[in-house]
Amino acid sequence: MTYTYEYFKESADYILDKIDYRPEIALVLGSSLGSLAEEIKDQVVIDYKDIPNFLETTVKSHAGKLILGELAGKKVACMSGRFHYYEGYDFEQLAIPIRVLHLLGVKTVILTNAAGAVNTSYSPGEIMIISDHIKLGEGSPVRGPNIAEFGPRFFDMSNTYTQEYRELAKQVAYELDIKINEGVYFYCTGPQFESPAEIRAIRILGGDAVGMSTVTEAITAAQCGMKVLGLSLMSNMAAGVLDQPITTEEVRETAKQASKDFKLLLREIVRRM
Repeated sequence: MTYTYEYFKESADYILDKIDYRPEIALVLGSSLGSLAEEIKDQVVIDYKDIPNFLETTVKSHAGKLILGELAGKKVACMSGRFHYYEGYDFEQLAIPIRVLHLLGVKTVILTNAAGAVNTSYSPGEIMIISDHIKLGEGSPVRGPNIAEFGPRFFDMSNTYTQEYRELAKQVAYELDIKINEGVYFYCTGPQFESPAEIRAIRILGGDAVGMSTVTEAITAAQCGMKVLGLSLMSNMAAGVLDQPITTEEVRETAKQASKDFKLLLREIVRRM
């Protein structure tokens, strides 16, 4: 399919008809991190399936709702649930949410995820600020005819994860006495977890954490000129680090246990943005 500016605008117009403001910050909540959405005041909740030209989530731990309202004094758009290549979507389809958020007026996007810890100095339950990412092979969410309203076809990725917000996250974590790391997120398509040999290769290449999301959104946001903060919750040690299998139950349980600190950190970061 060939996408047009009007295709994305139809989605944005549908959402804007339901609110009388333009959100300034967007949050994309990853696996088992959706409880933060409960903190939003004066909620307007829209099911993804009701938004024209939008996508529908197929992951059970993702609510599949766009929640608009106020968080820590800021007007926000919160995606409780996101979309992945492993669900069967093309990479070009994965540009849809960020482009729609851009048309809503969002200037800053906070991307969160649950990830496997490749760096052996990390522990499950800790949070990593994404300083950069590695994505090798496969396609791009901005592949195809360029739509000038979303930025140039060729664009810089040197400061995709905005330095000032990374420093803000570190400062807030320090003040709240929350252990935090900063490192490189390695993108894999999934849905299978990585093999121990793949994890060893990822570590050699410079990856500190590994996951199946976030990077397509960051790329799309970079083209649109949006500021990005990426936060990964270490839900487990990556394959081969420990002599035990990786399960989705472990991911969910760790996210549940760490959600209090994660929500506290996010709320204060949003307040200071």
